Amino acid sequence: MTGALPSYYFRVKDNGALVFRVDTANRQRRLDLDQIATVNINNGQVKPQGDTDLTPADKAAIDAWMAARKATLATRDIDDIRRTIDHLNLTAHWAQSRASDDDLDAVTDDLLLAMHDLRNVLVRKRSDRLTGK
Repeated sequence: MTGALPSYYFRVKDNGALVFRVDTANRQRRLDLDQIATVNINNGQVKPQGDTDLTPADKAAIDAWMAARKATLATRDIDDIRRTIDHLNLTAHWAQSRASDDDLDAVTDDLLLAMHDLRNVLVRKRSDRLTGK
């Protein structure tokens, strides 16, 4: 490993992470990960592990990680939507240029329903924004 190790390690899981304090200052000179908390990114809940009392430094590190994680997830959401737009364009090209009748029969209803649902949501949301709801 190169450079200094961080003081905390966050093992990402669905809806959050397990938080570990990184310990390298032990007699065996080995790397220990001591779990200190569980974080739920959706509701902001931080649960200390066992009898652990979180220090101000622990809380600050967890808060910083949560803010960075939320920003990462938001960026991924937008990137996923932009990829979906690309996929829709590629699907239109496929349907027009390469799809057989059997291929189209296999996917047309599902695509039309999904696009209809998406269109309804987008139109409703735009209307709400324009009317100030």
